[in-house]
Amino acid sequence: MTSEPQKIRWGVLGPGTIAKAFAGGVAHSRTGTLVAIGARNPGKSGLNENFPGARILDGYEALLTDPDVDAVYISTPHPSHAEWAIRAAEAGKHVLCEKPMGLTAFEADAMIHAARRAGTFLGEAFMYRLHPQTAKLVDLVRSGAIGEVRMVKSSFGFAMPGFMPEHRLYANDLAGGGILDVGGYPVSMARLIAGAASGKLFAEPDKVAGAAHLGQSGVDEWASALLHFPNGIVAEVSCGISLAQDNVLRILGTKGRIEVADFWYASGREGGTGEIRIIRSGGEEVVEVREDRWLYAFEVDAAGEAILAGKQEFAWPGMGWADSLGNLRVLDKWRAAIGLEYEIEKPEKRVDTISGRRLRSGGTIIAKREIPGLPRPASCLALGFEDFRTFSSGMILLDAYFEAGGNVFDTAFIYGSGYTETLLGQWLKNRGVREQAVVIGKGAHTPLCYPDVIGKQLTQSLDRLQTDHVDVYFMHRDDPDVPVDEFVDAMDREVRAGRIRGPFGGSNWTRERMDEAIAYAERTGKQKPGALSNNFSLAEMLVPIWPGCVTSSSDDWKAWLTARQMPNFAWSSQGRGFFTGRAGRDQRDNEELVRVWYSEKNFGRRDRAIELANRLGKSPIHVALAYVLAQPFPSVPLIGPRTLDELEDSLQALDIALSPDDIAWLDGGSDQHRRTG
Repeated sequence: MTSEPQKIRWGVLGPGTIAKAFAGGVAHSRTGTLVAIGARNPGKSGLNENFPGARILDGYEALLTDPDVDAVYISTPHPSHAEWAIRAAEAGKHVLCEKPMGLTAFEADAMIHAARRAGTFLGEAFMYRLHPQTAKLVDLVRSGAIGEVRMVKSSFGFAMPGFMPEHRLYANDLAGGGILDVGGYPVSMARLIAGAASGKLFAEPDKVAGAAHLGQSGVDEWASALLHFPNGIVAEVSCGISLAQDNVLRILGTKGRIEVADFWYASGREGGTGEIRIIRSGGEEVVEVREDRWLYAFEVDAAGEAILAGKQEFAWPGMGWADSLGNLRVLDKWRAAIGLEYEIEKPEKRVDTISGRRLRSGGTIIAKREIPGLPRPASCLALGFEDFRTFSSGMILLDAYFEAGGNVFDTAFIYGSGYTETLLGQWLKNRGVREQAVVIGKGAHTPLCYPDVIGKQLTQSLDRLQTDHVDVYFMHRDDPDVPVDEFVDAMDREVRAGRIRGPFGGSNWTRERMDEAIAYAERTGKQKPGALSNNFSLAEMLVPIWPGCVTSSSDDWKAWLTARQMPNFAWSSQGRGFFTGRAGRDQRDNEELVRVWYSEKNFGRRDRAIELANRLGKSPIHVALAYVLAQPFPSVPLIGPRTLDELEDSLQALDIALSPDDIAWLDGGSDQHRRTG
């Protein structure tokens, strides 16, 4: 007697129209069975008929806590994909999420981070990618059936009966419009074909330009984008919810073209014959793809096979994690080009974390320490965040850093033309944590490095930050031609006005100028500079990365910092990649690394960091960060993670406790000591 093969027990979270199609796919799959439905309105008519045999549960949480559910299919409106995918992963459930995986690549990254931590599967439900017709298309392109591919044209557009403000497709708060609902299909296909043409699984465009009509509710009703790929392929994609389009995929090559109508339906929802037309100068050839299996059964089985094999993402040609992130980055750029930010993404509506919970205080992963002059303890790591350009993208990292115990935020007047300050101000107000935060401000950057600029720029910075003071303030650069007393006087005035309520000092200032400024303040009864923000790293910066930069990694600097007990908020504290695989004695492709960090002395430090990391089960970059943290003076590294994975990786350095002997050995000052534990 043979036992029945193991099947994945599926639950549906959000029983709408697309979920009904998915349920049909499960019923015709080899690997899955539908066991439960999580519904906000379990008494809604039609649920038992549309999902026969499935238990109807009251609410989404009930589905996530059901021990008889292995995997969850999420088909709620777009804005709640991230929340429920993260919660499902935390509950140990595998997830197949309807497209788009998240509203942005930043949301998708947070979802992937949660799945990676939980060890669960996460896939994006582009059903066409798992169908044999898609694999056949790729084979034709790779075989040169139409010569070298030059252009891809594709659309997915339909016309609703009219403007329907109550419908999700027109609802701004539900992230309606065509780009997120159907624009991902032609974009994902274009990236797939551009990759196939260059021998890759998929390709990323190096240029994205977009245009659209934004309707009464502010969502895109019809839109087009132009994608340029590094291999020279150009893709024209379009979509719409208020305009019917031809919906034909065209792949144009040097020897002909391929055309496929409604490629995302392949051979049909319930099976049938798909047609791929190859049109050359000598005539037309039709390649038929006969497939009797239901369209949605392919993604059910691909997910099921991955889950049963212990995999966390789809195998190609399904949308793996990197593929989903790349697709959303294109959609992000498309939306940015047309100025489409949904109301649901703005601070007023984003009052909870990405997982749908209130921000938690009291985290202890990142320890805090006293810094002279600061009214509250400061976390041992400070966060810089120049890469974010929307509140909804930046809040994910800000929330995670704060919940881990971080409270020091590094901003500057010039960062992002002021947007970094604006984003932090929105977040501090939205989360209500200004009094728990230590805000670093910087101003008077070259060429506007003058004393009279400090007050003017600080006024603008405080307005952006939505606060009446900063906790730490740095001159962003120095101008040795200006008497140092003028700079001290300018900053002291802001202290007396209550707009700087902690230490001030110099970023990229020399010891000589700091000494001179301190002496002047002591003579005149002014507040003296009490902090520095210079480069400091296990690797010594050989030449300035940018004009006007100053490193404090030399022996003379270390002695000065220790004698003064001067707090240093260290930028580029991990050597900008020098302690990663991007650097090496024989690797000279990165001009900045070679110019700024390559010396035999630094490579010796890198060798010792690698040796210690191997002993500790860490990475060299963790050792490099631990080195900065363990200095005999107040040393606060500035970190600039772009993703939750990068933040979590940086936090691993906090597990490493280095002794003075360890520090000396890593630096090379003591050949007698070798760390063994």
